[in-house]
Amino acid sequence: MPAEWAPHTRTWMIWPERTDNWRLGAKPAQQAFATVAQAIARFEPVTVCVSAAQYENAAARLGPQIRVVEMSTNDAWCRDVGPTFVSNSQGELRGVDWHFNAWGGLGSGLYFPWDQDDKVARKICALEGIRSTRTEGFVLEGGSIHVDGEGTLLTTEECLLNPNRNPGLSKTDIEAALCASLGVETVIWLAEGIYNDETDGHIDNM
Repeated sequence: MPAEWAPHTRTWMIWPERTDNWRLGAKPAQQAFATVAQAIARFEPVTVCVSAAQYENAAARLGPQIRVVEMSTNDAWCRDVGPTFVSNSQGELRGVDWHFNAWGGLGSGLYFPWDQDDKVARKICALEGIRSTRTEGFVLEGGSIHVDGEGTLLTTEECLLNPNRNPGLSKTDIEAALCASLGVETVIWLAEGIYNDETDGHIDNM
């Protein structure tokens, strides 16, 4: 997996629209997302995934320089639900399609259902013609890991060892899954993330 700061060819985003999660009918959030997307688009291509109901609104707000694709989702967190892109020594790209359970599943997840978000990674890969690999039975969000591109990964015990993610898997099992899926060699575990973080201690909040 390339480093967090490595150059990349495109940014993917998801349009916010849940009225139960975003205030004032999601309009302020949509304006903020549009501003971010337009800023990024000055330097690299941007694609925004949008529901059918919001397609015309999003396309008008985002402008012609941003690609808008129709895609069903449950919320707007592309870093967590999208594919983790990895490449081999020949430069071949592949998307890792993790299981997603809304940061905790039925017991402590942040929303239900999450079935559409769990399909986002494979849909993005299909749109781009990139092979995806499903990590059967392994739950992970993109924001729960950081890598340096040199074989080292950072994460937190609070998140990845939480029984609401992968109950029954040991720390050793989880390390093995990360190494196999991402090509890393060393996993550095921090005990906790930020206090009262609703994602259970994502490393990307630190």
